[in-house]
Amino acid sequence: MDTVTVNHFRDNLRAHVEKVISDHEPLKVSRRNGADFIVLSAEDWEREQETLYVLQTPALMTQIAQSLQTHATASGYRPTREQLDALDRL
Repeated sequence: MDTVTVNHFRDNLRAHVEKVISDHEPLKVSRRNGADFIVLSAEDWEREQETLYVLQTPALMTQIAQSLQTHATASGYRPTREQLDALDRL
């Protein structure tokens, strides 16, 4: 994560915001008093919130663990050729 001073951020606000949005990388802005802050695009913030929700939901984490297990053992569901062809027609 890049870090800039609050003065540099203020002087180049538009360029910094565009970079944060296009690169999907947060930007740390440091202040003299030590109360730094992070600039993050709304899309990236929403994605982070969704990830936190999944990580904090035991039922979803159990489902993910079970999916990993079936994938590792190749024991998961396998659609027939006809089912795959039907999906291709959608």
